[in-house]
Amino acid sequence: MPVRLLSDTVANRIAAGEVVERPASVVKELTENALDAGATRIEIVLEGGGARLIRVSDDGCGMDRDDLVMAVERFATSKITSDDDLVGVATMGFRGEALPSIGAVARLAIATRRADAPHGWRLAVDGGRKGEAEPAALPPGTRIEVRDLFFATPARAKFLKSDRAEAQAAAEVVRRIALAAPHVDVTLVVEERTLRFPAAAPGAAGHAERLAQVLGAETATAMIAIDGEREGARLVGHVGQSHLHRATAGAIHLSVNGRPVRDRLLTGALKAAYQDVMPRDRHPVAALDIRVGPGEVDVNVHPAKAEVRFRDAGLVRALVVSTVRSALAGAGPTPYAAGSAEIARFAGRAPVYGASRPVAATA
Repeated sequence: MPVRLLSDTVANRIAAGEVVERPASVVKELTENALDAGATRIEIVLEGGGARLIRVSDDGCGMDRDDLVMAVERFATSKITSDDDLVGVATMGFRGEALPSIGAVARLAIATRRADAPHGWRLAVDGGRKGEAEPAALPPGTRIEVRDLFFATPARAKFLKSDRAEAQAAAEVVRRIALAAPHVDVTLVVEERTLRFPAAAPGAAGHAERLAQVLGAETATAMIAIDGEREGARLVGHVGQSHLHRATAGAIHLSVNGRPVRDRLLTGALKAAYQDVMPRDRHPVAALDIRVGPGEVDVNVHPAKAEVRFRDAGLVRALVVSTVRSALAGAGPTPYAAGSAEIARFAGRAPVYGASRPVAATA
């Protein structure tokens, strides 16, 4: 078969497959853009689990007409100008793929206004077809609506799960972003239900407040504040005491320089810190942020920016293990002895881990 170039529409839809996996992916990309715009309030509205409608509104800096028109073009971004900038990316989004990718597979409408502008602008992209920018009356900030996700690629829509499952995945994204940005007021509206995380005060107290909002007051009171530093890398956040564990790793919330990530290195280091005080088949509860220089971490190794790569992975792992172990030791002894667990299993009764503590909370 002859080699030929793909049309822009087909190329955009292929690219969308890397960025837009499900409604939760759209929520993540649009919410991260709102944070980059300096938003202090973000509202996310979902219908049909996000398949029918995703609306993200923020009070960020907004865009003028020229920026709006350019924002829906592939590889257009305000956050990097050369390949040298990729070494020190300090923003949440940067590739310039999210909006055109979403517009290629859905009905996208963007309304935006800068605070110093007399009016805003509105632009629609329908299955890859871009309309004209038109004046619009709206408050400062940006409102993005995504309707009929994957209507332009029906085969992709067949892989979506139930509305409930898709909404739960989106809610998990919102929770992780809320933990990583406690200074922002975040609201999620799903059908008739509202989940709101009011903005918290800056610093450790604010992080603890947001922790209670997201994980619940009972869980938050069983967590320990940590703050450790080693050779320019810093680890801050909260970890659960050894009696607080779950059946899955879903309660491990990690971020790097405020960017929520799922990272095997960090998760493995965290579990290693608990290996002497927690059953091997259980997972800790944690909300941690690794802070390193932008040049010390590569955030461009995953299409959805969900994974990172550290320049000195050994340093980061050692920081996590040592800081968490020190915090657990300072909280008092709650030892888990493998031998005791084995004896209890053969005796036909469940072991109690840390007799001086409550029995483990379950997921």
